[in-house]
Amino acid sequence: MNLAYAYPVSRFEPARVIDLNTREARERLSASALKGFFKLARAWSLRDEDACILLGGLSSSAFYEWKKKPARVLEVDRITRISYLIGIYKALHILYGDDLADRWVNLPNRNAVFAGKTPLAYMQEGGILAMQMVRKLLDARRGGL
Repeated sequence: MNLAYAYPVSRFEPARVIDLNTREARERLSASALKGFFKLARAWSLRDEDACILLGGLSSSAFYEWKKKPARVLEVDRITRISYLIGIYKALHILYGDDLADRWVNLPNRNAVFAGKTPLAYMQEGGILAMQMVRKLLDARRGGL
């Protein structure tokens, strides 16, 4: 079967995939990723302990050092986590007003995914896969999937 005719030709160029396994890509993205994460942490009123868990179990001393001197190269895992969280932040601000968008992660949620927990607790317990699920859920709500 010839699938060439299955989809219309798009006038848009496909998005370039960024290879986070290259140090160059991580060097380019790390500073802005951390800046965005710390802005998100303030907006969501995250305790430092909660932020450390979202970053994959970062120690408190490392977290405070990162806040003081964010110029560093992050690992693939941490950039991926931050990317999901920033996507969640953006989706929330598209779906809800600023106040609710920033409180949403701290509110108990009856959606079956969360089972009455807060989205923050769900993401802390489930790590990257839970962040991915929350991102997909919000993207679907806004019609992105």
